[in-house]
Amino acid sequence: MVVTTAAVASPRPAVRRATATAVTTQRSTTATKTATGNRHQAVPPPAAAQPVPPSSLTLTTVDRQSCPAKATACVDLTRHLTWLQSAGRVTFGPVQAEPGPPGSAHATPRGTFEVSWKAGANFVSNIYNEPMPWAVFFAPGGIAFHGGSLTTPSHGCVHLTVADAHYYNQHLPDGAEVVVF
Repeated sequence: MVVTTAAVASPRPAVRRATATAVTTQRSTTATKTATGNRHQAVPPPAAAQPVPPSSLTLTTVDRQSCPAKATACVDLTRHLTWLQSAGRVTFGPVQAEPGPPGSAHATPRGTFEVSWKAGANFVSNIYNEPMPWAVFFAPGGIAFHGGSLTTPSHGCVHLTVADAHYYNQHLPDGAEVVVF
């Protein structure tokens, strides 16, 4: 999700109540056996926008090595996961996230950022006129964690369930370090 500087500086952002509830689904990529032999379903590349199966909501060694202990929030763009931590110890998550599509104009940026400001439950993007409940802005161009679809890629933000976005909004203070990898 991209918000212009005007939206950031605006003392009275547009207000609209979010009514959509994020829905998660699980896609199976298991092999099937037929009378003529083995046939496998095509497995989409990891960059494709797909929900994370609940069994995949565990951190790997790569996740732990890619997010420094001093970071407060971490985002794994490849696995569509995010979590909060303190001194390298996970305090919330990992939870499913839906970033912007890689390689596009709306790709979620990688790097180390700081939380710059937060919005409430009724915040609406003035660019896309879409709800951004519980937005936590952390990267230039209006990139934020916020409630949104977990099956449709964002415009660059990191979509979370509304409940997870609310938790992030309450537990990520201004200045908190966010690492996106």
